[in-house]
Amino acid sequence: MYGNFREHLASELEDIEAAGLTKHERLIATAQGAHVGVAGDGEVLNLCANNYLGLAQHPAVNAAAKQGLEDWGYGMASVRFICGTQTLHKDLENALSAFLGTEDTILYPSCFDANGGLFETLLGPEDAVISDELNHASIIDGVRLCKAQRYRYRNSDMADLETQLKAADAAGARFKLITTDGVFSMDGYIARLDAICDLAERYGALVHFDDCHATGFVGATGRGTHELTGCMDRVDIITGTLGKALGGASGGYTAARGEIVALLRQRSRPYLFSNTVAPPVVAGAIKALALVDEEPALRERLANNTARFREGLQRQGFELLPGEHPIVPVMLHDAALAARFADEMLKLGVYVVAFSYPVVPRGKARIRTQMSAALSDDDIERALEAFARTRETLGL
Repeated sequence: MYGNFREHLASELEDIEAAGLTKHERLIATAQGAHVGVAGDGEVLNLCANNYLGLAQHPAVNAAAKQGLEDWGYGMASVRFICGTQTLHKDLENALSAFLGTEDTILYPSCFDANGGLFETLLGPEDAVISDELNHASIIDGVRLCKAQRYRYRNSDMADLETQLKAADAAGARFKLITTDGVFSMDGYIARLDAICDLAERYGALVHFDDCHATGFVGATGRGTHELTGCMDRVDIITGTLGKALGGASGGYTAARGEIVALLRQRSRPYLFSNTVAPPVVAGAIKALALVDEEPALRERLANNTARFREGLQRQGFELLPGEHPIVPVMLHDAALAARFADEMLKLGVYVVAFSYPVVPRGKARIRTQMSAALSDDDIERALEAFARTRETLGL
């Protein structure tokens, strides 16, 4: 039975390799951090983790996780509604609600699960979901699972969003939900949440945004995109992760109006049928969330590193996507070239990753770098030197 299918798979893999699109996973032989050990390549400078605040190995977060293990155990071996909820989990949910300015919060194994369990729970065939064209795959997959009518608008194009809202009204939609990334992960673009809320109020729509690449460091106090855009009290649903700025482990959440969270607890399938987030992760995340307020210098350091790195790359003549976010995409356009660029950088002791189709559109291949508060001034200079030398080596 497997013979013909095996040949089909082998052909697919050969085509991916021939197009220069194979994604190789490098083996990390150390803990996560600004410097990591890569199997076969030694210690390298890490420019591709989502470790925005440098909390993945922060001593206080590690200590909290260890204490969580001692006090609460390794895992729950159960889903939440059976015997998988500890007071520790409610402590984190309450802390997230207070931090984000929402009425309630529900934890998930990941933000992918949070988005996967959101739309089908809330929307039916008589409703409409209007989605930004650059939304994360988890939003796209979550929308596919629901039976609502689907509309898509051009990235951050408010005129097109209004057109889609009018179309949903013309089709007789009962409820309308606008969904967007807070920060678009491949580009570092920040959603115009204030303008989105204006349109939502005008057309009677709900607003959801995924803030995985913002929570903890975007906005005056790190609350996220809704703080930056001045609409903390105007949004309805936030999904996010504990796996990036908030310690970098695992786990996700939906923070929203009280009734929305209450219904998710009753009907959201990834929540009902997935094991509870492990207690050590929850304990570490509670401390990471507290550190956002306790150590504001981390956000300042991240902003300074981002500005310095962007300016240095622009001075060298690299094509960057505009913005101020710590996601700094270096555009090379050609997938095979991007892969060679990443390989050359690793030879110089700098770990970056090439992004190409299907992660980004064809012809938009890039090296997506990400800044961290854990990077020193010397690290930034070393990275810039490696980019310059690789550009020269490849004749760009």
